[in-house]
Amino acid sequence: MERRALVTGSAGFIGFHLCRRLLADGWQVTGLDGMTPYYDVSLKEARHALLRQSPGFRAVEGLVETPGLVAGLAQGAGVIVHLAAQAGVRYSIEAPRSYVEANLIGSYEVLEAARHARPAHLLMASTSSVYGANTRMPYAEGHKADHPMSFYAATKKAGEAMAHSYAHLYGIPTTLFRFFTVYGPWGRPDMALFKFVKAILQGAPIEIYNHGEMRRDFTYVDDLVEGITRLIALPPAESAGPCDSLSPVAPCRIVNIGNGAPVGLMDFVQAVEAALGMTAEKRLLPMQPGDVPATWADATLIEALTGPLPRTDIREGVQRFVDWYRDHYA
Repeated sequence: MERRALVTGSAGFIGFHLCRRLLADGWQVTGLDGMTPYYDVSLKEARHALLRQSPGFRAVEGLVETPGLVAGLAQGAGVIVHLAAQAGVRYSIEAPRSYVEANLIGSYEVLEAARHARPAHLLMASTSSVYGANTRMPYAEGHKADHPMSFYAATKKAGEAMAHSYAHLYGIPTTLFRFFTVYGPWGRPDMALFKFVKAILQGAPIEIYNHGEMRRDFTYVDDLVEGITRLIALPPAESAGPCDSLSPVAPCRIVNIGNGAPVGLMDFVQAVEAALGMTAEKRLLPMQPGDVPATWADATLIEALTGPLPRTDIREGVQRFVDWYRDHYA
């Protein structure tokens, strides 16, 4: 496999960490990012600035949905990792068109690029949100994901279906990741951990939805990236056994990447308080539209494919984020 990668969303939280890992492993990486103002662009710029310190990194700024842009960058890439997306469950209620443009049209542009560039492996990010109203836990890749609870989830599920069709029609080896509540240093300002730490340090209350009766399968970003890098070398071909989601008609597989151990929201808050050495003022609120009370990844398939993955303890991972936050915003 040619060790040249195209990573979309390279200035994003996960994309930044993946690019940094690939560069450390000796890859040549082209990173595409739209630098959209969904959250603080200066944070994205700081991530790209760090990546540019490596001679193996080439940064390109542009929207993934721009016709032909990805196709031009994909030539010669052994691997394409498509992470660019409009994220956020709640924002999809306020600005649904941005999800159509980034997540549907953007994914179409990536698929067309892969059709012509013929990478050894196309990998695309989806989300645990696609499990939607499914109450059967832990979530396994074979469980139904037919009842999305948000427009964000609907666009990501549509992206999975689009990718499967291209894998079938054009023989593109494709892996679709379903991520579970990723956190860690350089995290997104719209995510709970960032919001909680910022508010507590400012002496402001934190907002806790569903009155704290929520659980999330928090996944530390380095653990997630370890899973992605192992999967890059495993384009779908042969079945991994009864747990496999490998399509019967296409070289396409869906893989959960999660910690496999949900944490109660109030336990998460306690970990944040302990890392800061401060007590939060808590504002208990009802469930938000489009949200779900719990997520929990069944990690059987990814471990069958890659072997056991690291699982960072929530207290250690939160402490690392707090240390980064204090240093970055000092």
